[in-house]
Amino acid sequence: MAYRFDSFYIGGAWVKPSTTDVLTLENPATRAPFATVPDATPADAVAAIEAAASALPAWSATPLAKRVELMQKALEIFKTYRDEIIRLEALELGAPVSYSANAHCDYQFTRIESYIRESQKVVLEEQFEQSTVVREPVGVIACITPWNYPLGQVVQKIIPALLMGNTVVLKPSQHTPLTAYLLVDSLDRAGFPAGTVNLITGRGSKLGDTLATHPLVDMISFTGSTAVGIKLSQKALEGVKRISLELGGKSPFIWLPSEDYEAAINQLFGSVFYNSGQTCTALTRLLVPESDLEKVKALLLRRIPQLVVGDPMDPKTNIGPMASKAQYDKVLSYIELGQSEGAELLCGGRAPEAGKGYFIKPTVFVNVTNSMRIAREEIFGPVLCVITYKTVDEAVDIANDTPYGLNAAVFGERELALSVAKRIKAGNVYVNGGPRDVTAPFGGYKQSGIGREGGRYGLMEFTQLKATFDR
Repeated sequence: MAYRFDSFYIGGAWVKPSTTDVLTLENPATRAPFATVPDATPADAVAAIEAAASALPAWSATPLAKRVELMQKALEIFKTYRDEIIRLEALELGAPVSYSANAHCDYQFTRIESYIRESQKVVLEEQFEQSTVVREPVGVIACITPWNYPLGQVVQKIIPALLMGNTVVLKPSQHTPLTAYLLVDSLDRAGFPAGTVNLITGRGSKLGDTLATHPLVDMISFTGSTAVGIKLSQKALEGVKRISLELGGKSPFIWLPSEDYEAAINQLFGSVFYNSGQTCTALTRLLVPESDLEKVKALLLRRIPQLVVGDPMDPKTNIGPMASKAQYDKVLSYIELGQSEGAELLCGGRAPEAGKGYFIKPTVFVNVTNSMRIAREEIFGPVLCVITYKTVDEAVDIANDTPYGLNAAVFGERELALSVAKRIKAGNVYVNGGPRDVTAPFGGYKQSGIGREGGRYGLMEFTQLKATFDR
């Protein structure tokens, strides 16, 4: 094991930080500290940026075939960390091992494999009538990732950026940085040239301005809250840098009139409750026919008790704790807010295990109107708002009545469901539980972001176009 959690990876080596300041990581299931990582200074960020800039000319000139070869080797090394990835996500995020094995681990291997395949399909040079158009790397990419999918969000950024010939500086979330070390170590052991990838850990509040404004940084790729994304992009645009933002959501799930909604319940639960609801694409607004509200309530009350809230290390657990005390307190405050706004708490709230960790039961509000704050603001917890509609047109209007547009879903008769899906203003829409396609673009409308991740479109996000005119 070459990596150490007390180091940074800069210029092809594991190096000591310029400070002795550390961030203490807490196990949210036990509230016990279990690890520390360095709290980087702006000087550390500058060192990483300069290393990336120095490596850029040679790496951008490296043939795609060689970059693909190195990435394939890194993936095979990374797969040997599978058990450790699952364990660390349970410790730092509180993700149950039953969920983490797929969502936080195996699915990320699949994503990397997809990027490797799709990179070879990107048209890097194209002949037009009187010109040649080429796709070139953007340059040095500063990648800033969130805590809720610690590895997935890193994979969505640094893998396509590197494959397209960019160099990167990665700053993972200060709360869940550990699995990023495993990925960077795999890239190092695979033989990626010094400086192509660099890792620093620390507070975004200390490092964000440096990463966003340094003249050697060409692009900011950020995933997180809309408020932080706006501030970061404003800083980046002072230097007219490229920006890619994957931000918040308040996604609708329209249940069209049906005799039986049982077939839609697993998709709903997997989206809203798994990962403790800490998912930007969570389908947190359930829109149901007014005439079927009682039937839906009965279904929810029958199925929710089957979900096991508890120790993330227990394979029987479906739902672990909130990731931190701050998130725990925030979600509880929204549950209180919903009741004060006049919504009916059907079930859920603080879990009996609250004294041991940051546990919140799957929570459902009914009699919610779309004007309530719990229906408009991103709670980022296992909280579902059930909203009724009278007509399909009204359902579409409610679905679109949000500042966000990241995700949506529709359940019902196929032709009607597809026609409704076309009317929803969101970057992703699932119809009748259709599976996620890793080769498809992922991103949002409105305040849910700028740009796309995933597949060829996600790879092209890290390129810029040049047209050459020649006689």
